[in-house]
Amino acid sequence: MAESSIRIGTAGWSYEDWNGIVYPSRPPRGFDRLAAMASLFDTNEINSTFYRIPDARQTAAWARRVSFNPRFQFTAKLFRGFTHERKAGADEERAFREAMRPLRSEGRLGAILVQFPYSFREDSKHRGELEAILDRFATLPLAVEFRHASWDRDDVAAWFWDRGVAFVNIDQPRLHENLPETNRVTGPIAYYRFHGRNSEKWFGPDTSNEQRYNYLYSDDELDPWLDRIRDSAARVGERGGVYAVLNNHFRGQAVTNALMLQRELTGETREVPETLLQTYPQLSGVAKPAEKAQRPLF
Repeated sequence: MAESSIRIGTAGWSYEDWNGIVYPSRPPRGFDRLAAMASLFDTNEINSTFYRIPDARQTAAWARRVSFNPRFQFTAKLFRGFTHERKAGADEERAFREAMRPLRSEGRLGAILVQFPYSFREDSKHRGELEAILDRFATLPLAVEFRHASWDRDDVAAWFWDRGVAFVNIDQPRLHENLPETNRVTGPIAYYRFHGRNSEKWFGPDTSNEQRYNYLYSDDELDPWLDRIRDSAARVGERGGVYAVLNNHFRGQAVTNALMLQRELTGETREVPETLLQTYPQLSGVAKPAEKAQRPLF
């Protein structure tokens, strides 16, 4: 079934404001946030690799911590030195490749997310910079996210198709020159990211990541994406992969919306902490309370 290629999860797992909602208020010694996420979902987008390239021992440990879920795959954000600062060189390239090696060897790496800022607009200079990155990491499964609408072009999609690179379809505030909703499949991977629609706090100096991504999607807002994701799953087939990642992480809203999408797209109902159900009554009928004796992670 096409649904078997769909993996849904959150962007990251290490958020202190999830304590008391997604995780225990005071997580006990040995509590594993990553394992908790891998008990709910089949993917997680590693956010920390954007800020710092980890060593291979750490990524190997991540693979071990999700080993109980045979379907689980990571996606990982490319280091910002390539996409935002654009000053990373050969040393950083080698370090990033080495960091991804354990995940690849264990069959746990679904995609590398190459995410560019809003200021990265379509022109010959930026196309050249992007092509250089695609060349450097051509042996890795790549998915490119743009924030600016100028990249929403058929010739860009055709270019990505020729290279087998995924065009990331995103949901973000509908502001002028923001990339609109798309449903492009340009390779063996289809990728969707949900950032929320907090327009008032999306741009400007008086905002923060917590405020920018403070948004809870309603069923009606998620519904149009269901057919798009199902269509992508049918197009990539069993040998491909579809990743839907919720980045509206504030106070566990990403977990809530990921569970809602997962229930609709795969039919799965997972056990979750009672605190999550109490915080988000939208999960009634979507998830069920975990039995503590059977779910020590919670």
